[in-house]
Amino acid sequence: MRRKQLNLEHLHTFAEVVRQGSFSGAGNKLGMTQPAVSLQMLKLEQWLGLRLIERIGKRAFATAAGSDLLPFARRLQDESDAAVRHMQRHAQAKLGRLRMGTGETACLYLFPSVLASLHKTQPDLEITVVTGNTSEMLDLVESNALDIALVTLPVHRRTLALRFVLNDPLVAVLPLSDRSSSDSLRPQYFSNKPLILYEPGGAIRTVIDPWLAASGTPPKPIMEVGSIEATKRLVAVGLGCSIVPSMALNDQSAHRLRIRSLVPKLSRRLGLVLRHDKVLDPALRGTIKAFERIIEPHAAGRHKTIS
Repeated sequence: MRRKQLNLEHLHTFAEVVRQGSFSGAGNKLGMTQPAVSLQMLKLEQWLGLRLIERIGKRAFATAAGSDLLPFARRLQDESDAAVRHMQRHAQAKLGRLRMGTGETACLYLFPSVLASLHKTQPDLEITVVTGNTSEMLDLVESNALDIALVTLPVHRRTLALRFVLNDPLVAVLPLSDRSSSDSLRPQYFSNKPLILYEPGGAIRTVIDPWLAASGTPPKPIMEVGSIEATKRLVAVGLGCSIVPSMALNDQSAHRLRIRSLVPKLSRRLGLVLRHDKVLDPALRGTIKAFERIIEPHAAGRHKTIS
């Protein structure tokens, strides 16, 4: 059996006829002709199988059924108006939902500035941030569990588009007790040093391991840790040395470490990725602009640009 669905326009016209006390008065209020008002009332009454309006003298009144329908009509109109207002806030980028993903380091040292910038332009945006390694973030973006993610490149997935790339230099961190006098270190320096590296499977290891292997000896870390923050603390207490993103040294922990550059230079590239078929709603556009405001234009290498 076909479910009956009320026409909101017809209900609105019905409520106005009752409010004005006439078809012509409702028409004037709604910008409609009297015949158009009469036709809508006829269709509504036929649809419900009830008389809703009765004429007493020169005025139009609601019947008993019409009187019972009137509160529903008004509530439905109020809900319809509220829905339109709510959607307008989405269209004006005042509301929205954003699910973002990235690694621990970017979440701690880059995202706060980006989110603060985004909050200024879209203060009511509902934001969820998820952290994990690059492969996890890519899987979540592909499955639409995340809208966008900042990940380590390269990325080879046909479903994903890349907005921009940030070059984040990697540096050596040594305990203060290390007596190395060189301002820059080569791979050979680490061949006989206790190494503390990020755990295997993390995208950053795919950047560091080939660089270390240039010494002729594959890296043999004494510890593998799933946190850059934990790595810095372990180095600070003298348990070994490491190679970390320079982004992770913008805090007080840098004062407890010796920081050295690498030769040849080493960096990781960070890309902001989302699905090719993702709808670029105001929340996503605002997010991309927030990243662009924070990251210096000359540091961003362009790949597939999303328009």
